[in-house]
Amino acid sequence: MERITDILSAIIAWVGKKSAILNFALIVLIFIDVFQRYLLNTTFNWVLELEWHFFGLIFLLGSAWTFQEDKHVRVDVFYANFKERTKVWINLAGTIFLLIPWCVVGMITCYKYAANSFYIREGSPSPGGLPAWYIIKFAVVLGLFLLLLQGVVYSIRLIKSRKHAL
Repeated sequence: MERITDILSAIIAWVGKKSAILNFALIVLIFIDVFQRYLLNTTFNWVLELEWHFFGLIFLLGSAWTFQEDKHVRVDVFYANFKERTKVWINLAGTIFLLIPWCVVGMITCYKYAANSFYIREGSPSPGGLPAWYIIKFAVVLGLFLLLLQGVVYSIRLIKSRKHAL
């Protein structure tokens, strides 16, 4: 089981690190957009759409890695003062009863949405916009799948390493 969780963690980290490259690409794209808009007095719909596609990919593909590295947002007004045992139970319950089911429901819902988009070969309704919007829609499914995997890995490791705290 440990080997499987290590492999899944490595995949999640690899995808997260590769998605971080999109931050640089997004900055370059925004710079080009601002340059065109304010100095050349022109813009292109595909550039605007690509900006929000890159932003979405950064979030979707990086969220599982963010969770893995424990860099996600946590409201710890009370949590910080809890005993280790209480923290383990809260993390385990939150992951098993909230995160994992939410990911499953989201994947099912978004897959149907993305598959329909693929079926009709959905593209931008804007002139000069991006074709193949189904790619970004399938990225939502992939992002939720990676987050689901990380939730499972996290739960397994939490149970395994904290048995004394349970």
